[in-house]
Amino acid sequence: MQVYRAPLDDVRFVLDEVLGYETTVATLPGYEEATLDAAMEILAEAARLCEGVLLPLNRTGDEEGCVLENGEVRTPAGFRGAYRELVVGGWLGLDGDPEHGGAGLPRVMWTAFDEMLCASNVSLETYAALTHSAGKLLLRHGSGEQKDRYAGKLVSGEWAGTMCLTEPHAGTDLGMIATRAEAAGDGAHRVTGTKIFVTAGEHDLTESIVHLVLAKLPDAPAGVRGISLFIVPKHRPGPGGGPAERNAVVCGSIEHKMGLGGSATCTLHFEGAHAELVGEPHTGIASMFTMMNASRIDVGIQGIGIGEIAYQSAAAYARERLQGRSPAGPQAPDLPADPIIVHPDVRRALLRARALTEAGRALALWLSVELDVAERHPDERRRQEADDLVALLTPVVKAACTDNGVEAANLALGVFGGHGYIRETGVEQLARDGRIAQIYEGTNGIQALDLVRRKLALHEGRLPRRFFDRVEGFCEEHGRDAELADFVGPLADAVRRLRRTTEWLAERGAADAEELAAAATDYLRLFALVTFAYLWARTARACLDPGQAPPPELREAKLATARFYMTRVLPEAVAHEQVITAGKGPLMALPAEAF
Repeated sequence: MQVYRAPLDDVRFVLDEVLGYETTVATLPGYEEATLDAAMEILAEAARLCEGVLLPLNRTGDEEGCVLENGEVRTPAGFRGAYRELVVGGWLGLDGDPEHGGAGLPRVMWTAFDEMLCASNVSLETYAALTHSAGKLLLRHGSGEQKDRYAGKLVSGEWAGTMCLTEPHAGTDLGMIATRAEAAGDGAHRVTGTKIFVTAGEHDLTESIVHLVLAKLPDAPAGVRGISLFIVPKHRPGPGGGPAERNAVVCGSIEHKMGLGGSATCTLHFEGAHAELVGEPHTGIASMFTMMNASRIDVGIQGIGIGEIAYQSAAAYARERLQGRSPAGPQAPDLPADPIIVHPDVRRALLRARALTEAGRALALWLSVELDVAERHPDERRRQEADDLVALLTPVVKAACTDNGVEAANLALGVFGGHGYIRETGVEQLARDGRIAQIYEGTNGIQALDLVRRKLALHEGRLPRRFFDRVEGFCEEHGRDAELADFVGPLADAVRRLRRTTEWLAERGAADAEELAAAATDYLRLFALVTFAYLWARTARACLDPGQAPPPELREAKLATARFYMTRVLPEAVAHEQVITAGKGPLMALPAEAF
C-alpha cells in the first residue's frame, strides 16, 4: 500500500516563509516572472503527473524489471509512455537554458519537482535526473557545436544522458581507469574500454543516448590528472541532427539488483567508439564534477522522496490498522482494538521519519536557492558566499538525506510489521530502492571524507566559517526570544559542540591524516544534525511570526515536529562528538590479519 500525495503545502511553506522565495529567488535577474504563485501552479501540475502517471508504475516496474535482449534493453511496461509525458511536458528542461529549449526557471523548481519524481517512481527518475545533469555539463563545458548537437536534445529529454566512470578493476579510484581514447584523424577520437554500473546505460525510452565517458589519451599523465572527458553517443548524429548509424557501444549485461528494478544498470563495452573530446585534454575530472555534484544533490533528493512516500504510507496504515489498546486506556472503545497510531513507539517511528524527511526537504530547497543565488545574484560577494555554502553542503545533502531515506523506509516497514516485510504492501520495495542511494555517486563514506579533507580546509577554512556565521548569527539574533527558547537553546548548544569538534579535528588532522578519516562519518552526521536543527529553528520562527501566520494545522504540526527533533533527535550530537574525540585508536588498533 504505497500512499503518496505531493507535499505541496510544505514546499510552499518552506519556500515562502522559511527561505523567503520572493526576495531571494524571484528578484534575481531573469527570474522576475517566476513568482511563488507561478512556481506553485507549475508544481501542482507536476504533482498530478507524478501521482497519476508515475506512481501507479512504481510497483509494477519493480516486479517486471528491465530485460536485455540482443544488446537492447526493454524497460517495464508503461515506462516509455510516462517518460514521453515528461518530455512532451518540458519537465526535464524546467531549469534549462532557454537558448537550448529549456524553460529557464530557477534550479529550486527542479529540486521540488525532482523530489516528486523520486517519491512516485525513483527508478524512472534515474533516467530523467542523469539526462538533466548531463545537459548541465555540456552547457557549461561543451563547445558551441557540441551544445548545438547534443545539449538541446538533453535539455528537452529527447535524448538521454549517462555518466560512465566506474571500471571493473578500479571502483571509485578513477586514477586507475584503463579506458583509452586515441585520435581518429578527423578531429574525433576512438574510445575503447569497459564501464560498469552505468545507470540508464541502455534503454528504449529515447531514440539515442549521450554517454559521457572518462578515458585517457596516450600522452596522459598518471592518476586523475590524466583523465579526459568524451561524448560517445549511442547513435552518431546525422546530417539533420537526428540519430544516424549505431556507434560501437555494446551493452554486455544488466545487473540484477536489490532494488531499482525499473532502472537499467549496465555494463558497456566501447569498441573503438566514435567520440568527441569535451574541453581540453586531461581536464575531464574538473568537467565531470559539474555533473557529479549535480547528481549528488539529485541522489540526496532520492533519499528525501523515499522518506516522504515511506512516511505517508506508514502514517496511513497506522491510522487504520487496529491492534492492542493504548497504554492510557482505550481510545476507540467502540472498536475491538485501537488504531496503532495511539502507541508511543509507533508515534516515535512516524515522527522520526517525518522530522528527518521534512528537514531534508528544507535543506535541499535551501541549497538550491543558494545555487540560484550563486548563478545570478548581481553582488559578487553574495555569489561567492552562496557558492561556498553549496560546496560545503553538497556532501551533507547527499549522505545525510540518503541515510535518512533508508532509515525512514525501515521505520515505515516496522510500522507495518509483518505486513511490511511482504511484497503486497509495497513498503519493502522502498527499503530496497533507497539503499543504493547511500552507495552510488560516491558512497556516503566518501562524501564524509570530502567534507573533512577538502571542504573544511578549502580557502583556509572559509567554507565552514560561512556556515557558522549563518547559524551563530541566527542564535544571537533570536537567543532572547522566549517563544523560541525551546528551539534556539538546543541549536546554540549543538553549534557550539560542532565548532568545538571542528577545531579539535583541525588540530589533530593537521598532524595525522588518519584522524580525519577515522572521524569523517561521525563528523558528517554531527554536521547534518546541526544543519537540520538550524532549519527546524528557522521553521519554528516562521510558525511563531505573527506577520507570517501559516495555516493553523500546518503551524501546529511543524512546531510539534520541531520540538520532537530538538528533544529526541538532536541529542545524538553528543554521542557523535564523543566518538570523534575518542580518536582513531579504537579503529586502528586491531591488526589487519586479525579481522
